[in-house]
Amino acid sequence: MHTKQSPAPLAARFAALAAEGRKALAPFVTAGDPDLGTTLAVIEALDRAGAAVCELGVPYSDPIADGPVIQASYTRALAAGFTLEKFFAMVAEATTRVRMPVLAMVSYSIIYRRGIDRFVADAAAAGLAGLVVPDLPLEESDLLDTACRGADLALVRLVTPTTPADRAAEIARRSTGFVYCVSVSGVTGARTELPPGLVDRVAWLRTKATVPVLVGFGVSTPEQVKLLTGVADGAIVGSALVRRIGELVGSGPEAFSAGVERYVADLVHAAR
Repeated sequence: MHTKQSPAPLAARFAALAAEGRKALAPFVTAGDPDLGTTLAVIEALDRAGAAVCELGVPYSDPIADGPVIQASYTRALAAGFTLEKFFAMVAEATTRVRMPVLAMVSYSIIYRRGIDRFVADAAAAGLAGLVVPDLPLEESDLLDTACRGADLALVRLVTPTTPADRAAEIARRSTGFVYCVSVSGVTGARTELPPGLVDRVAWLRTKATVPVLVGFGVSTPEQVKLLTGVADGAIVGSALVRRIGELVGSGPEAFSAGVERYVADLVHAAR
């Protein structure tokens, strides 16, 4: 069985960042787009660039909140033959090569179909640090939460702009690993501007959470990362990175990895 980097890799990672006076840059990439070998190379490039945490999107044929860029990447990965068995095997290889914790962003439908205990056991054995499950309501999360706690996996929960304050506070209280603060209503996708009031909302959420608060959805530029990490504990960049990876595919292994590393290093540098 795979041995994790530490008993609590996310907590250790955030503590190390805090000790250095840094904030987290957490890239999201689609697993298996265009293939899992490429994803492995991307994960290694992200780690070299200084990313704090990596979220791996598990392709799903009916995504809930993903915009066109990530939807298209899921379609490509599924067409290329993505399976959970191949995914866990790739993750097990990746987590022996990198320092940063790796999480899976996965629909609850996938977990439920495989079986909660089996999925969590497979995730832990592969060395994953936690799960982000965007379509799991708080009221229906007890079984997965118990399984994740038993396996020392974080269960990251999401707070959206339309979440009522009392519910947001409860979600923040029950999150492990970190709280995923969704910046905008709607689906994922790079945006040129962030909504007004977001900074104040993040600041309030941090007073309710016992774990770090990271902001995602629509975060795409170093300037946005700098703004958000002035108040949040970190920023999540997804669609913009998935698009950049697509642009670099075909440039040759060395140029590809170097291009991904440079792109993410600029975002890491902006985190403060």
